[in-house]
Amino acid sequence: MSFPTKEDRNLCWSARDRYWECLNKNGIIDSKDDRGPCLEFRKLYEKSCSAQWVKHFDRRRNYLQFKEKIEKHGYEPLDERSQEH
Repeated sequence: MSFPTKEDRNLCWSARDRYWECLNKNGIIDSKDDRGPCLEFRKLYEKSCSAQWVKHFDRRRNYLQFKEKIEKHGYEPLDERSQEH
């Protein structure tokens, strides 16, 4: 396994940032959305980054969105009845 160079990392991060910007601009929540206006950005992102990095960054975006939602709106406790089997 070879390590990515600084140039490789910058290329990946730039593609990721452009993809995330497109998702945010278009109000797309699912970072794995393979349709719509961000498809070309997604393809470039996947081409520019290793599959492991894509997986990591997709999870990271989901976490950051969840965190932002909790900070803005708080959380809703689970209904005790929904926990019964």
